[in-house]
Amino acid sequence: MMIAQGTRDGTRAAARQGGRPSRDNLRAPRASFEFFPPKTPAMEEQLWSAIRRLEPMRPHFVSVTYGAGGSTRERTHATVKRIVDETALTPAAHLTCVAASRDEVDEVIRGYHAAGVRHIVALRGDAIEGPGHAFHAHPQGYQSSADLVAGIRAIGDFEVSVSAYPEKHPESPDLDADIDMLKRKIDAGATRAITQFFFDNDVYFRFIDRAQARGVDIPIVPGLLPVQNFTQAASFAARTGASVPGWLAQRFEGLDNDPETRRLIASAVVSEQAAELIDRGVEDIHFYTMNRADLVYAVCHLLGLRPAAGASSQPAG
Repeated sequence: MMIAQGTRDGTRAAARQGGRPSRDNLRAPRASFEFFPPKTPAMEEQLWSAIRRLEPMRPHFVSVTYGAGGSTRERTHATVKRIVDETALTPAAHLTCVAASRDEVDEVIRGYHAAGVRHIVALRGDAIEGPGHAFHAHPQGYQSSADLVAGIRAIGDFEVSVSAYPEKHPESPDLDADIDMLKRKIDAGATRAITQFFFDNDVYFRFIDRAQARGVDIPIVPGLLPVQNFTQAASFAARTGASVPGWLAQRFEGLDNDPETRRLIASAVVSEQAAELIDRGVEDIHFYTMNRADLVYAVCHLLGLRPAAGASSQPAG
């Protein structure tokens, strides 16, 4: 049974008919975590505190983001290499088409292979000029994420994850065009899609139905963003085309100067969202950690994920 359908033993159908399957009969989800490479010593300390805190949860994989420019590429590679060398985690390295020739990107791919990495998250990437600017491929570079997927698969036996947008990519004319691009990535060799974050689970399930009807047959893993800071999350959403429901804004209303209550509300919100996804049959969940572990750890615990026997459940530090 494929995760792309989002089902487990008919639970999603039951949920749509108004029944709520018993949580006692459902397995904990398989989790994956996303981190970003640090820019400063303090950020590096925070990142590795988060990695050590979440490592005992035995995630399916952890991904490390990637930006344009040589220094960012080097930080990503260094973070991934350290994860390989110092942890039991399976890293997935992000890679984009931005500001690099094919030869330069291929060199990065081979470097990951030499470092023991066998999973790459292939993305087109955003314009190097920043938000609001149109993407322009490097003249000698990969022209699209589908081209990049094909290039990765030609170099080595990598697992390749790609992005999916339940509310469409901001630059796509419509959702059908977005699904056409997803299909091209699959044809090029993508083995999994991870969604942009969303806050309304019906958005995700409508997308799954539409993608499946168009012939998409790979797992589409929902990406969840624990709202550490509502203003920041709303800004992310505006840039990525994700909608922010009114009820979510109301939950954080009046808490700008109350970080402790914000954390409690954030934990409740993402726990409710994840629990409903599981009740409706989802088996894998990808968490955008923002390099902060406590909230994600708490949510995973509530969902039934536990450290391996004998592993520490205490915060690193």
